[in-house]
Amino acid sequence: MDTLLIQEFRGGLLECVHRGHISIVNEEGRVVKYAGDPHYVAFTRSSAKPIQAIPGIRAGIIESFGLKPAEVAIMAASHRAEEEHVETLKSLIAKIGVEEDGLVCAPSLPLDRVSRETLLRNGGERRRLYHNCAGKHLGVLAYCKMKGYPLTGYDDPAHPVQQEIVDTLSYLSQLPTDKIGRGIDGCGFPVFALPLSALATAYMKLACPDKIADPATATAAATITTAMNSYPQLVAGRGRVDSILLEDSNIVAKGGFKGVYAFALREERLGISFKVSDGSEEEWGMIVLEILQQLDYKNKETIQKLRNVFTSKITNDAGVEVGHATAAFSLEEWA
Repeated sequence: MDTLLIQEFRGGLLECVHRGHISIVNEEGRVVKYAGDPHYVAFTRSSAKPIQAIPGIRAGIIESFGLKPAEVAIMAASHRAEEEHVETLKSLIAKIGVEEDGLVCAPSLPLDRVSRETLLRNGGERRRLYHNCAGKHLGVLAYCKMKGYPLTGYDDPAHPVQQEIVDTLSYLSQLPTDKIGRGIDGCGFPVFALPLSALATAYMKLACPDKIADPATATAAATITTAMNSYPQLVAGRGRVDSILLEDSNIVAKGGFKGVYAFALREERLGISFKVSDGSEEEWGMIVLEILQQLDYKNKETIQKLRNVFTSKITNDAGVEVGHATAAFSLEEWA
């Protein structure tokens, strides 16, 4: 059963509750703390992006196309089409030498409100490059081009690159491929379902690549996560929990749609994942903050940044405080 994670009050009355599951694993991939069901099966959605970037980086697309760390970071991003996101994507697509129309992800408007309003005021239109998954797609297309694969059909689950992605996820999560559920993501790519404990294990290894036995995979994971920490704003955007966490060099983090989130702590050698049952992501910041506080996380600057952005106050459209939210879970020790 899921457990209560967040309560929201308005006018002194309970208005909303958000339930879900939390799983925390150690460096051996064993659950050590939890709330709800630590093995709850959830779709990874965009939390898989750093892992989906590994095959291409491992194979040598950085060297083949002369890529910079910022262009690696955008491959793991759910970008908001802010100016620096778009400029990085333009640089990446030029280096790879592919056409924007070749991207499977749908033409979109920027997710960032300021960028979207600016675009529309200037008569701009939807573009595939504005889709939040464009960087992930370009990374896979770069790998296809380097290997001489056709640039069409790269989203097909049977495509060799997609098969390599599944194998990589299986390897990092310690879960056999036949135990990984499959579906189609919003951007058209295959998407994977696995226990939260397995996703947390994969993230622990992203943060601690010394736990990855294969040297090439370990090097690729370190390259990707270093790029994410070096360019945190490219991975998400202004005020986004991913970017705030990635400003801390001890943390690797990436959220996914429909309430799934994963992050890991390097020095503590912990992998953490959670799922908000109703699919909401508004509660991510408060949940992450509460997890870190209950773990007595050492970096108080990161804690304070989260408190500043993800306050307990609920305000109306005019900014007037009308209620408050509170974390309602306690992490339990796994016996």
